[in-house]
Amino acid sequence: MKPILILQHMSSDGPGYLQTWLRDRGLDHEVLDSEAGQGFPASMADHGALAVLGGAMSANDDLPALRRAEALILQAMAQGKPVIGHCLGGQLMARALGAKVSASPAPEIGWQPLKVLDTPPARDWFGEAPSHTVMHWHYESFGLPVGAQWLASSPACPHQAFCVGPHLAMQFHIEIDAAKLGRWLDHGDPLWAPAQKRHASVQDAQTMRTLLPQHLAAHHRLADRLYTRWIGAAA
Repeated sequence: MKPILILQHMSSDGPGYLQTWLRDRGLDHEVLDSEAGQGFPASMADHGALAVLGGAMSANDDLPALRRAEALILQAMAQGKPVIGHCLGGQLMARALGAKVSASPAPEIGWQPLKVLDTPPARDWFGEAPSHTVMHWHYESFGLPVGAQWLASSPACPHQAFCVGPHLAMQFHIEIDAAKLGRWLDHGDPLWAPAQKRHASVQDAQTMRTLLPQHLAAHHRLADRLYTRWIGAAA
């Protein structure tokens, strides 16, 4: 298959476990970082699938790279090239498909529960387990586009994942690995401390570090499943 295109919006927010997964399977891929001045292409012609990463900006911000990402999402979907969106990437998918992105019912930061809906599409993507613990870092969330299938929810934010055929949008960060989480915790998000005081769904750094060994292996197993289901449409 043609190389997989990965759109990165912040230099500090790289592909993490997604890149490890692709390298382990010998899947050719190209990472373009808009913050580093690497422009996103105008066309998906040279790529066989699309992954869109997260970022601290809002999907509604007037940034050319975000609008280019949305155009590539729609191109890829129209061409049957599978798309996967992580947090901001999932929000951009929703926005491109006509749904609203707005303030989340409650922000989620840290290891939080995810409930899998009891539907065939949800079990197809997430397996038979009724729940998982996944890594979050978001203040906004997406609505469900017309025609999308709702897959997962959480107590703090009901819309956690949806699919449109082979395309998957997630509100959480399935690409997290230990190194990426460490960079986040050291970065100093200015909204984080105030959110901890107001919301039980926002964890502090020590809690996230303590829970990392408990949850990361299962998190990667879920990532393996989701990435295999996503890329299978192209492979």
